[in-house]
Amino acid sequence: MAAGSGGLKDATAIVGIGQTPFAKRLPEDERTLACRAVLAALDDAGIAPGEVDALASYTMEETDEVELAKACGFGDLTFFSKVGFGGGGSCATVAHLAAAITAGQANVGVAWRSRKRGSGPRPWTNTTVQLPTPAQWTRPYGLLRPADEIAMLTRRYLHEYGASRDHLFNVALACRNRANQNPAAIMYDRPLTREMYMTSRWISEPLCLFDNCLETDGALACVVVSAERARDCRQRPVLVHSVAQSLPAQHHGMVNYWNDDPLTGPAWAAARHLWKHSDLAPEDVDVAQIYDAFTPLVLLSLEGYGFCGRGEGGAFTEGGALETGGLLPLNTGGGGLSEAYVHGFNLINEGVKQLRGTSTAQVPDASACLVTAGEGVPTSALLLRS
Repeated sequence: MAAGSGGLKDATAIVGIGQTPFAKRLPEDERTLACRAVLAALDDAGIAPGEVDALASYTMEETDEVELAKACGFGDLTFFSKVGFGGGGSCATVAHLAAAITAGQANVGVAWRSRKRGSGPRPWTNTTVQLPTPAQWTRPYGLLRPADEIAMLTRRYLHEYGASRDHLFNVALACRNRANQNPAAIMYDRPLTREMYMTSRWISEPLCLFDNCLETDGALACVVVSAERARDCRQRPVLVHSVAQSLPAQHHGMVNYWNDDPLTGPAWAAARHLWKHSDLAPEDVDVAQIYDAFTPLVLLSLEGYGFCGRGEGGAFTEGGALETGGLLPLNTGGGGLSEAYVHGFNLINEGVKQLRGTSTAQVPDASACLVTAGEGVPTSALLLRS
């Protein structure tokens, strides 16, 4: 579909990706990391910085548009946006650029995320700021961290559907196995066993150490242009086939207990929109990059995006379903659990690698990849195709 024809389906493409090294501690500041990732993505695409006229990132991004534009040498910017809700905004950054380019508001867009979460402070440790309204009903009573809030949802899921910690381990293991194939992953040389998982310390019961994502310093970026322009770029284009954002009715974030069903989270609403505007269905997806800040979020997303029925997320993981060669190869770079946690942006870049055929855990003949943002918060998703 050509730009300006009234729809986003296949109108734009990701033509460049870039990233810095990932580590627990990097010496550069976040702005420097952001610039390095962005310039690497532009070089990957074969596009000069002066051609960039659109930017999209997260509200939690510390490097603002003015700083990035000056440091990287961009031209006049005609579109820029930021998406809220942390990891829920990852895929939406690309969606915003796709919409702007399709509408004729810009020609070359860059999305990025730069973090020093490994060596920096945790957001919830700042006790000098006023708690947002939802947190006033949770944090004073012990739900201090995202891990505590997701632990409560997980306990309910395990109780209602008979899922077990073995199912959560299947998720952690699949991500770790793929990281063990990826030299850029923080956990590249650290295999995971069931015994290690089952005997690890609790972070917030029933979530153990290996149910929680990494804390990482690093940055990533990607470049979006029209599908027509993409044909002239340096790399094989990856089409943005369908996009979605979702903030479902009466959503409460993380704990979600104001909804009639707390286990039907934002993924369900995002999925309805994503598939409605797609020529593909869940069974057409060859590989998925599903947001994995915590292992149970993968089970909820598998159900929300239609890969299995309600309460079947745990059983879906059995028999190596998430491994290479399984029903749905998952998080093939290692994901947030084992490659790096940069608010999910590494999942976008890994999706591009899969459809280019350059992943370190390549799925043969992959032509469609689902990428999701954070489940449990207002979210977003991308359906990419080659």
